[in-house]
Amino acid sequence: MKKILLILIMIAAAGVLAATANENKAKSQDANSLPRFVSLRADKVYARSGPGIKYPIEWVYMQKSAPVEVISEFEDWRRVRDWQGSESWIKSQMLNKKRFVKVIFLGENNLYSKDNYKSEVVAKIEDEVIGEVKKCPAENDFCLVQFNQYQGWIPRKHLYGIYPDEIID
Repeated sequence: MKKILLILIMIAAAGVLAATANENKAKSQDANSLPRFVSLRADKVYARSGPGIKYPIEWVYMQKSAPVEVISEFEDWRRVRDWQGSESWIKSQMLNKKRFVKVIFLGENNLYSKDNYKSEVVAKIEDEVIGEVKKCPAENDFCLVQFNQYQGWIPRKHLYGIYPDEIID
């Protein structure tokens, strides 16, 4: 009987923790929470197999401002996941907290004047182009993004660098 009661308490606690985690992810992310999105600070960023310069360089990122997801930390190193799912370690000084997104939907993507598909198309954005996030309102399927001289709304499902329910004001 005690085992059944203990199991029920554990299940209830797990449910509360899961609901809290989902609620927190829907809000703006904390600058030091895990996981979190950041961007690459330079045009040339070394990605290593481990957290230190003694580990070999696996590849070099060559796209400044590309978004990556920080999934763990060790001293001044960050384990990151990129838009293709690859994981590596990058020195924290090579990362920027400024939010950028990468278009991951293949081909041309419409950039709209308003946050709906019926509004005017202000530009066509190719896949793998990087833009600065201006805002992603609550309960909205679109984010306002700046791509060089073009600013407009693009469906968040076409972007890497923001969580599905994340709010950015």
